[in-house]
Amino acid sequence: MVRRAASHRLDFDAAAIYQYPEHLRQWLDGLPNVPGVYTFHGDSENLPLYIGKSVNLRSRVMAHFRTADEASMLRQARRVSWIPTAGDLGAQLLEAHMIKTQQPLFNKRLRKNRQLCSLQLGDSAPQVVYARDLDFSSSPNLYGLFRSRFAALEKLKSLADEQRLCHGLLGLESLRPGRGCFRAALKRCAGACCGNESVAAHQQRLQAALEQMRVVCWPWQGPVGIVETRPEMTQIHVIDHWFWLGSVSTEDEARTLQRARAGFDHDGYKILCRPLLSGAFPLIEL
Repeated sequence: MVRRAASHRLDFDAAAIYQYPEHLRQWLDGLPNVPGVYTFHGDSENLPLYIGKSVNLRSRVMAHFRTADEASMLRQARRVSWIPTAGDLGAQLLEAHMIKTQQPLFNKRLRKNRQLCSLQLGDSAPQVVYARDLDFSSSPNLYGLFRSRFAALEKLKSLADEQRLCHGLLGLESLRPGRGCFRAALKRCAGACCGNESVAAHQQRLQAALEQMRVVCWPWQGPVGIVETRPEMTQIHVIDHWFWLGSVSTEDEARTLQRARAGFDHDGYKILCRPLLSGAFPLIEL
């Protein structure tokens, strides 16, 4: 009851101090009804307050103006800037890049995670491997992207529960010679560890479960350009090994962009994998 009362008090306070940001009204005049990325700026020229993206810049920014929960950010804002894009894909790529490089005060920070890891399946138990040691964009038999070793192992345990897999064969428990794993006695393991099923059958179920999380290797020799268009604007988003190099207007410009080796880009992979492989956009091999 105390917690609920505190929550109501916080909601009331936010609404009570909210005032429409009249000082920002002038920035609405030029906002276009097109996709893009917008930035709320405060007094500092080097530290933005908030960066966001939308398929309709004007509509999205105006929605901020009507949100009492954002009163603190709006009071500190002094101006709004925006960058139009050819579509939502370009907006997602630019937003992720700008948040990482500019670290706005009110955004959830997108930092490089040095613990980014995956499960790699070979001839034995799955192994936790790290992006700092392997190039995830070209390493085969990787499954899932995880922020920590703990998260990777928890996912492996959940698959064991769903598929009645053996913790011993998964490397999650030490097996004694001639004895099954602890879960086999509880009927939570199908028994590959004690002869009730074949190891091949166990591995087949494991492979099928992991397949849903396969990390796709970069399928081209080098960079490609994704062509995104809308009336009055065309962009070529240049991608190399799931890493966004930039967006340009012409193929000649696209061929000049070079990749600085910066490791596997988790956010780029999440944004780009499905659009690239689905055939939804024209592609140019560069």
